[in-house]
Amino acid sequence: MTLERGTLLHKRYRIVEILGQGGMGSVYRAVDENLGVDVAVKENLFTTDEYSRQFRLEAVILANLRHPNMPRVSDHFVMGDTGQYLVMDFIEGEDLRQRMERMGTITEDDAVMVGAAICDALTYLHTRKPPILHRDIKPGNVKITPEGHIFLVDFGLAKVVQGSQATTTGARAMTPGYSPPEQYGTARTDPRTDIYSLGATLYAALCGMIPEDGLARAMDNAQLTPLRKRNTKISRRLAAAIEKAMAIDPADRFQLPDEFKKALLNSKSRTQHLNGEFTVAPPPDVPDAPSEGGKEKKSEPKSDKPGVPPPPPPMDEDKPFIPPNKRRRGNGAWLWFLLLLVAAFLAVAVLYPSVLPANLRNVFPFGSPTSTATLLPTDVPKPTEIIPVATQTASPVPPSPTFTITPTKILLGVVTETLIPVGTPTESPTAGPTPVGGGLGQIAFASDRSGIPQIYLSDLIGNVVRPLTNMPGGACQPSWSPDGSQLVFVSPCSRHADITEPPTKDSALYIINADGSNPTPLPTVPGADFEPAWAPDGNRIAFTSLRDGYMQVYVYNLTDQTVARLTNTPSGNDARQPAWSPFSNQIAYVVKRFGAYQIWTMTDTGQGQQQIVRSGQQFWDYLPAWSPDGKTVIFNERNAGGPVQPWIMSITYENRNIEQAARLKLGTLPIQHIDYSPDGNWLVFEGQSDGENKDIFFITAAGEQRTRLTKDPGVDFDPAWRPVSP
Repeated sequence: MTLERGTLLHKRYRIVEILGQGGMGSVYRAVDENLGVDVAVKENLFTTDEYSRQFRLEAVILANLRHPNMPRVSDHFVMGDTGQYLVMDFIEGEDLRQRMERMGTITEDDAVMVGAAICDALTYLHTRKPPILHRDIKPGNVKITPEGHIFLVDFGLAKVVQGSQATTTGARAMTPGYSPPEQYGTARTDPRTDIYSLGATLYAALCGMIPEDGLARAMDNAQLTPLRKRNTKISRRLAAAIEKAMAIDPADRFQLPDEFKKALLNSKSRTQHLNGEFTVAPPPDVPDAPSEGGKEKKSEPKSDKPGVPPPPPPMDEDKPFIPPNKRRRGNGAWLWFLLLLVAAFLAVAVLYPSVLPANLRNVFPFGSPTSTATLLPTDVPKPTEIIPVATQTASPVPPSPTFTITPTKILLGVVTETLIPVGTPTESPTAGPTPVGGGLGQIAFASDRSGIPQIYLSDLIGNVVRPLTNMPGGACQPSWSPDGSQLVFVSPCSRHADITEPPTKDSALYIINADGSNPTPLPTVPGADFEPAWAPDGNRIAFTSLRDGYMQVYVYNLTDQTVARLTNTPSGNDARQPAWSPFSNQIAYVVKRFGAYQIWTMTDTGQGQQQIVRSGQQFWDYLPAWSPDGKTVIFNERNAGGPVQPWIMSITYENRNIEQAARLKLGTLPIQHIDYSPDGNWLVFEGQSDGENKDIFFITAAGEQRTRLTKDPGVDFDPAWRPVSP
């Protein structure tokens, strides 16, 4: 799970803030309490023996690097089954992407300086023994300090080359637009890989647009747009150098970083003889910084509920990069001239309406032709405007009813039974952590086969289906505890509800043992609690609630029995359907904005809210789910307001801001409410094979071996694959 601010890591590093987050972990700013200096701590949550072995090897090598354009790695450690951590110098300032967002594009001189500085760092890395490849050069990994000094940062994906192969067991960094074609798949990477990525970074910084993807170019599906076509101010020699660095065939690129550096410096007369330290103009001062080390702190919303954390600030959409300078291009003088003409015409129409032709006097809402009243600002109708999320002011959240947790703790019993072969009605696993690489052959689901929805448990053959609940108001929306010993579900539940339908009135959350015993309600308040999701850490349950008047995402802590609100969208912009990442550090969820449903993510404390899928107003995206390795988010999509024929989409979390979601080919529609098996090899979902009855199906993650699990005439829905136990 995400480390909280103030956490003391490894008895030395006090967490200050999250700097970034990905599917494999987070990057934190922390204070080294032994030395009193700021550091950056990079986290990797994959802790297998092979990952740990490679991590230690690379950390030792990186710790011995010393170069003026790279941060120093000062520490590394592995904390049991929690994660692996790399500690390095914290570099103040802005990264190149932030500079692009602030300025639109950078100057040609600055591009040469940045390129030369990074080439120096790459020459140092590539000439180590053994050589080191960075493999993730992009604007976000080029840092510019308040003094204008340039750093190449983020060595979490750097690889040490031993002989002809890199010591890598994890996924390669593949950033479309910045990665060369050989970095996809299993092709060999070498120093020319970094040269390509640096060329692509300079290309984007000079024109404000990410270049065409290297793999698409290699497959003849795209061609690189000449740099000077996108920015005519760039010199021919500089454009030629950058485009040579981005050649598809590595043999056609610069073979060494120093060759690329010389070409950059020779592209302009004023930089031909520069040598030594390369710097650029420093970023502007930031007035509001985090309150660490005596710095001023931004105000935060406060909560008037004792024991309940304040709600997070309104979410800020992580919008695609749109350079400000692009808005200033084109025939700006003609636009201003046209605006002045329109303004003059309106002024005449306001002050002297009688001079207008009779057929135009009633077109403008300035009163009758004979009116001499003064025009007030409120008399002019305002055009309809769609305000981006980043500039919206959230409607005040209505005060929540006082929520008092009863002092009696809920004892969540553990069922301990002997495992016997699949297919017997008494099968239930013993409690324990969920290992990677297997799945128990049981699926929980809801069905109205008895007249009102209840929770059932089935083996993978469908021969043994037994009810787990007998709630008077019905039950649905099961979610397993990570050890497979318990379920959380919703009751009452009167029907299988579409996303457009309201939840059953006064629904609440219940926990039940895997054998159907000991149903226990969780504390609630007036409203409705529904759509529960049990965190992989076993200690928390995220859910949707109407307790504050409209749908928002909350989390219930099973340890201290407190409830915290995680989302704070404006009234009318519902937030719902939370889904945990496998490391319990992030939550994917659904937001309704401008009449469309969208997929967003946030940290497990409600911070860093960002939209990760942009399908426009034509499609609705909903019901997100994470793959067990945390690299992929899958979700349902359907036409907005049209017939309910949903399909499944997928997006790589690491590339969420630069790639579009892809549709999965899983056979006959409709397919909805998908859930992974614990090993990630299978998917279970609601489907229809006869066009009428809704049943439960499962299929391989590759879209093969589609199997119908249930065949009852009732409606079967909300499937949940039971986790494995040791």
